[in-house]
Amino acid sequence: MKADVLIIEDVRELAELVSMYLVREGMDTVLCETAEEALNIAKTKQFDLVVLDLNLPGIDGFEFLTLFRKEHSTPVMIMSARDSDEDIIAGLGNGADEFVTKPFSPRVFAARVRAMIRREQNSAAEGERTVRFGDFTLYETTCILKKGAERVYLSVKEYEVLDYLVHNPGVPLQPETIYKSVWKNAYGDLSAVAVYIQRLRKKIESNPSAPKYIETVFGMGYRFNPEPAADADNK
Repeated sequence: MKADVLIIEDVRELAELVSMYLVREGMDTVLCETAEEALNIAKTKQFDLVVLDLNLPGIDGFEFLTLFRKEHSTPVMIMSARDSDEDIIAGLGNGADEFVTKPFSPRVFAARVRAMIRREQNSAAEGERTVRFGDFTLYETTCILKKGAERVYLSVKEYEVLDYLVHNPGVPLQPETIYKSVWKNAYGDLSAVAVYIQRLRKKIESNPSAPKYIETVFGMGYRFNPEPAADADNK
């Protein structure tokens, strides 16, 4: 599989081990030991995936995500020994698309990377389609959201959640349904759905505390309104 992967990991032996398994899959890798170095490289080279450790010297993984997401929608997979619910939710909330805890099998890790990149490449090969709601246009081939002519940066998982919502307008969707459809799992941490709903509201709602596009339906989940009433005051 042809792909370019940026690995940000300060433990050189682990970075080289992960790189070795990805190179065996046909991917090209660039290794960085600090987030600062990675941010500079990302300005000059486009990657298909970023593999990120959280515990880094200088800027940590969370701060890297915040800075990276201001300019890039490249998928990010966290690999970290920090496995608390708070760390996982914070990682996803700051813009990561997947979270893998250490220790892990390098072969399984490489397979997860391969599957993640394949999903992105298949999506890009389907031909450009757009969905419009309000002032927004969602470009489904390139996974880009624009408000008018201005781009709104989305992570891969943010895009997938929004894309699922816009294709089910007016239908109350339970978190379990969204999780199963977007994460492709029948089980897992359903709190991830709320994290991404909150992030999307901050990006598309004029008032995230009174959302008009992504409405909470008490006891039923979330409902997407492509043409919300101007005076709506949903919560």
